[in-house]
Amino acid sequence: MKTVTYKITFSLLLLCIYTKSISQSSQWGAKDTLITGAVVYDGDTIEAKVLAGIYMFSQGNLSAKAKWTRLRNAVYVTYPYAKRAAVILNDVNAHITGKNQAYVSSYINSREKDLKKEFADPIMNLSVYQGKILMKLINRETGNNCYNILKEFKGGFSARFWQTVAFLFGSNLKQPYDPKGEDAEIEKFVKEVRRLYGYNS
Repeated sequence: MKTVTYKITFSLLLLCIYTKSISQSSQWGAKDTLITGAVVYDGDTIEAKVLAGIYMFSQGNLSAKAKWTRLRNAVYVTYPYAKRAAVILNDVNAHITGKNQAYVSSYINSREKDLKKEFADPIMNLSVYQGKILMKLINRETGNNCYNILKEFKGGFSARFWQTVAFLFGSNLKQPYDPKGEDAEIEKFVKEVRRLYGYNS
């Protein structure tokens, strides 16, 4: 009697697995195959991936690790603001293109008030170092440095005033962004943030 029960149970289990595999295979399409890199090792094909580099710090080089951590944290904190700045600048440019000067001034002033309400507190809470990184990231996202952006929207006098303030804090509104040179480390962290948070554009 027990063997008959086991045979029936086993048959039902096989039937369930078979019907499930048929239903899954009928849902598969031509794009369900993932093409990946592979290597052949001792006659066996094994999937191969290149892993991201890792950082190694010796016990005596804690200052290098501290600098690395500080820069990474600054990029993580400021990159969302830089992305938002790029979106806002594109929106402002779309609204003022081809308009007369009175409309442009009025629109920029109204947007400035809204932006101060939204960003004044978070931006004021950034450290000077994070502010420097933010300026570099704004340059990365917009293709224009902060000095030129200020000059375009607020005029040359305002841009020069804020450039002087930046100099007092050891910074520069005209600082470039060089992803393959001195800012290569920042670029690595930006790519890390973009992967982590799923930024597409």
